[in-house]
Amino acid sequence: MNWFGNFASVTGIGYLMFSVFIVASLGYLLGRITVKGVSLGTAGVFIIALLFGCFFYSILERNTKGYTSSALKIVENLGLVLFVTSVGFIAGPNFFSNLKKNFKSYILLGVLIIVVGGLSCAACIVFDIKLGRAPQEAAAMLVGLLSGSLTSTPAFSAAKATVATAELESIVAVGHGIAYIYGVIGVVLFVQIVPKIIGANMEEERSHLVAADAGSKKVYNGKLIEMDAYGFMPFALAAVVGILVGGIDWGKMIGTVLRHPEWSFTLTTTGGCLFVSLIFGHFAHVGPVDITPLNITLKEFRELGLMLFLIGAGIAGGASFVKYFEWVYFIYGIIMTTVPLIVGYFFARYVLKLSLLNNLGSITGGMTSTPALGTLIATSGTENVASAYASTYPMALIAVVIVSQVLIILFR
Repeated sequence: MNWFGNFASVTGIGYLMFSVFIVASLGYLLGRITVKGVSLGTAGVFIIALLFGCFFYSILERNTKGYTSSALKIVENLGLVLFVTSVGFIAGPNFFSNLKKNFKSYILLGVLIIVVGGLSCAACIVFDIKLGRAPQEAAAMLVGLLSGSLTSTPAFSAAKATVATAELESIVAVGHGIAYIYGVIGVVLFVQIVPKIIGANMEEERSHLVAADAGSKKVYNGKLIEMDAYGFMPFALAAVVGILVGGIDWGKMIGTVLRHPEWSFTLTTTGGCLFVSLIFGHFAHVGPVDITPLNITLKEFRELGLMLFLIGAGIAGGASFVKYFEWVYFIYGIIMTTVPLIVGYFFARYVLKLSLLNNLGSITGGMTSTPALGTLIATSGTENVASAYASTYPMALIAVVIVSQVLIILFR
């Protein structure tokens, strides 16, 4: 084995590359397994990544000379940018018409899901305090669980920024890691199981969505100028602008004007890239310049991005899961994922009267669940569900950040 050790000591990055591709290959094999029509799909990559992190993270860390955490964060964020930017371009052509049609419904559903999640979290905090835990520690752990249950990086960041000490920050991180697992898998399975339970006719359900070709262009009386054959340039430009927009602290800007400099809110990379790519996808061209990637480019980037995101998040999460796991926290996480899912679905179906795919697409946005959207696209057979996700996501993003901060402040 000396030859392998010598190789790794010279090119430690090879370990990371090997890990990424072995997780991807095994993950897709697991995701392909179907039981009564239900499968994990790309989320199978997440399961394998978690297991890999549980058993091999320390070996990976040792052989990459300590930069594993940073490298995995790059993999995760790169995947997130690829996925979310693709979703924005795909949803762009029919986003605004869909939003106009169901604007109030999307706002209500996005807020409801987060509020129900927050109330579930508050109930769990009270119960945890009765078990003997200090209020600040219980709040930090449970709000971390809430952010993981909703797979929400903005809520995670907001919670860490709101707690008083570095020790409480680490507790938030532990909670996020524990709940993230079911937060991903639970919603992925939900969007597959519900259509089967109600015996949905997918062809009929697809007809209820706004018909639009994700690669279609707005009419332009003249010849469009393409920057490259596949649309890589406009895709990259949208990502660059989106990252810049996502990094602006809008809360601080508004807070400074209103004399509350402690306020802080950013769209994050996810929100920024989604917003900008929606605009690009909607307008399709600037004068004679085509700013829409090819449909095949968007599909490939969407799948590649989702895979990288799940690998980066999964391997790192697997390491934390083993170290800090307690069954009671896992159960709390299940509650904070499942209750908002069920309440949101029935509210959208019987009160808002949304069609099934608009319902489920909105729920993936309200739960801020990137992996579930990928699964729903595969399950429904149409990318038009991305519009419902994109319409609900921004309101849910804002609501979950606010709810997370309020919960920590209440239990100080």
